[in-house]
Amino acid sequence: MRQVLLYPGESGYVVAEVPSLPGCVTQGKTREEALENAKEAIETYIEALEQDGLPVPEEHTEVVALDVG
Repeated sequence: MRQVLLYPGESGYVVAEVPSLPGCVTQGKTREEALENAKEAIETYIEALEQDGLPVPEEHTEVVALDVG
């Protein structure tokens, strides 16, 4: 399991970022497409690390809603 941050990007696209995997960012035209692309990006990212004999970072993200108002 990986935490995925979704937020609006340019031209109406939805950006999907995986904080526990630096540089693992993708997007989609819809929320669903962005999540589907994120799943593929995560799998590809982890496969590349394993092929290079590098450790796979563990999930470490904690999401907190902070009221600043």
